[in-house]
Amino acid sequence: MPRAPSVSPATGLPDAPFSCVLDDFWESAENGGESFVGRPLNLDDGSADIHLARLRGWGFNMLRYVVTWEALEHAGPGKYDYEFMDYTIRVLRKCKEYGFRVYIDPHQDTWSRYTGGSGAPYWTLAACGLNARNITATNSAIVHCEYPTAEDPNPADLPAMIWSTNYGRLAVQALFTLWFAGRDYAPKCIIDGMNIQDYLQSHYIEAMGLLADRIRDAGDLLDDCVIGWDSINEPFEGFCGYPDLNEYPSEQTSTLKKGTFPTPAQSFRLGMGKAQMVDTWTFSVFGPKKGKQILVDPKGKKLWADPSTEPGGVHPKWGWKRDPGWKLGTCIWALHGIWDVESGYVITPDYFRTSPNDTDREVVFLSDFWKPHWEAFGKRIRQSHPEAILFVAPPVFAPPPPISESLLKGILRGKYGSHLPAVKIGEKAIRQSLQEQLGVLKDDAKILGAYPTIIGEIGIPFDMDDKKAYGWTDDGKYKGDYSGQQKALDASLNACDGPNTLNFTIWTYSPDNSHAWGDGWNMEDLSLWSPDDLRRKAGYRMETGDSSSAGLLKKVGDSAATSSLSLSTIQAIQSGDGASKISRISSLSQWENAYDFLTDGARAFKAFCRPYPIATIGTPTNVQFDIAKGEFKLTVRVRSEDKPRPEALGRVKSSSDSISSSDTEDDEELATEIYIPLVHYANDEVIARLSSQDQADDDKPKSSAASQISSSDTIHEITSELNFPPSHDPWYLTLSPKVSISAPLSLSVSASQGRWAVDGQILKWWYPVPSEGEREYTIIVKRDGGAIKTVQEESPSVWAQLWATFCPSLTV
Repeated sequence: MPRAPSVSPATGLPDAPFSCVLDDFWESAENGGESFVGRPLNLDDGSADIHLARLRGWGFNMLRYVVTWEALEHAGPGKYDYEFMDYTIRVLRKCKEYGFRVYIDPHQDTWSRYTGGSGAPYWTLAACGLNARNITATNSAIVHCEYPTAEDPNPADLPAMIWSTNYGRLAVQALFTLWFAGRDYAPKCIIDGMNIQDYLQSHYIEAMGLLADRIRDAGDLLDDCVIGWDSINEPFEGFCGYPDLNEYPSEQTSTLKKGTFPTPAQSFRLGMGKAQMVDTWTFSVFGPKKGKQILVDPKGKKLWADPSTEPGGVHPKWGWKRDPGWKLGTCIWALHGIWDVESGYVITPDYFRTSPNDTDREVVFLSDFWKPHWEAFGKRIRQSHPEAILFVAPPVFAPPPPISESLLKGILRGKYGSHLPAVKIGEKAIRQSLQEQLGVLKDDAKILGAYPTIIGEIGIPFDMDDKKAYGWTDDGKYKGDYSGQQKALDASLNACDGPNTLNFTIWTYSPDNSHAWGDGWNMEDLSLWSPDDLRRKAGYRMETGDSSSAGLLKKVGDSAATSSLSLSTIQAIQSGDGASKISRISSLSQWENAYDFLTDGARAFKAFCRPYPIATIGTPTNVQFDIAKGEFKLTVRVRSEDKPRPEALGRVKSSSDSISSSDTEDDEELATEIYIPLVHYANDEVIARLSSQDQADDDKPKSSAASQISSSDTIHEITSELNFPPSHDPWYLTLSPKVSISAPLSLSVSASQGRWAVDGQILKWWYPVPSEGEREYTIIVKRDGGAIKTVQEESPSVWAQLWATFCPSLTV
């Protein structure tokens, strides 16, 4: 079963600034943007090996690798960043060294960085006739670095998740409508002789296709490492199918309502510089609540570019020629007769409900617009990677449409906000409700056939309750207390387990995370690890600037400061004169043992670092894990046809195969393999050594006495290029070109049938395959001596419990 994080430091951002940085934001974009080389990992300072070793030690076996269109084609239409593509090949090879499988995620959120998200390059906005500098003034999108106003920004005050309301604002709605349905709804929008829909999609598909070519030409990545491609992340319908432009949808499951929320008709008028009284909304655990109306006044500024920016219809920077019928300076929807600019009256409020070519038929976005794009994209990827798994990621909440079997090799479900038929109170009810809802998503896959499902994004915000866990409230009383986050994340991942047995990708792992700015993107703070949570060790400290948001805000304009939140900024404090110097962590010797390494800087690690079946003989029918008890239970259904084929029995052994077993039968049979995390099942000696270190009390694990039951001293091998000290025999290999994480475990195992053995963090379980019919087997794994407890493991606040159900930040 694939278990994976999304590797996405400062999601969709180039190598220097976070989304809060306004300095040079527009100027750089207008001149072709910036390089993304260095994202997501630094390959030159040794930190990439540290991060990948940590992820592998947590039991992850696959990575969702985020790539944006902007990273590939930021310099202009048809001007590709081959240096970034070559860098990507280097990162993928590093991932391969650590045994990861990868699927590429062409990522976007609300279209682009320049419309408050990530994804498309800046020039796409100009191609669509927008003046991006007036986006904030016209309330056409919320851009982090210009919040609340471009004239007086204070990006630290950006409300949680308000970026997602951009899906209900004019810029993003217009861009996605042109992208998916320009030929139908904007036939006058012709550029370089083609409709804007074809212009945008052809550039995007070719940019991603060229990256796929580069991966193919590398010669050592296809299938062994890169197994497939996601389709565009969280595609949005825009106005397609919109029933009435004078209203906005009232269902809770539609676009998040928070802050100002104009109707489409109001957004049209705002886009032409006209003031409007618009509704405001707040969001609580019980959903959106309508507030008072406020005046939004663009003061005459227009979203639409002035005709003078393209003399003679040709753009002086980007080079395209715009058709004379596409007149700049006016709203494209007014240009198509949908509304009248002078009066503000909407002439055809249901314009997008039906196809202009067939007004008797309501459009079906998935089959009419999304599916043709998915097929065109998949065809181009398959030219480079014939055996690629093409993941099917339809819009949020939408079940996939029927797709030809010849094109299918997997299904991925996108972000999953909570839409409940009734309020659920109590932890048990919430956990059960989440599991049932994910079961509904799994059933949607049956539309396509018997294909596996992977949840594309699932995670929780770690800054909940006003960053209480960071010590920013209550005089620091709860600093380091992630018990609430642990319960919320466990509830989410438990929903994937049980009878659902779903694969999932956790959002996210961000090496640049900080308590002040989160993941560096729109104040989201979902990273499983943060350098700000590293334990204080003798001689080392994190150098991340001031500890308060207000202090760090002073450095927002300093890209060097805001981009230096990484392992390489740990400073060694020399005794005596108090001088300090940069000490790059390029060795695992900085940690006492594997348990120390895997838990240092990790947040709510007991929730995400959980046992799971890596590979099974038969079909897993139920996966249960009780964090409080440290008890894992797996049930598998085994049929006669599950007997391994003879050619599989003679396979070359993988890195997870036991290399120390004295049982020759084990070498001749395939086994079900289960990941047994050290962080839950380490023996007392390992934990005691960590507890003796100089660390905060709330990090000290406590455990009753336990005896070591079954663990191999053999260390599995995972490639690394870390610098190892030759002076002693550490907890990792020093001479081999490969390294792995291993330490003694304390286990109590009971199996209904068969035998088992442990090698490192892998438990192998052998059982008979019936000659006919089917049988069901169960294995239970406990920690001998009881679960490892930490000081802060206590009941979280009601808010923390409910967050997992009601807050859109809890995403799948």
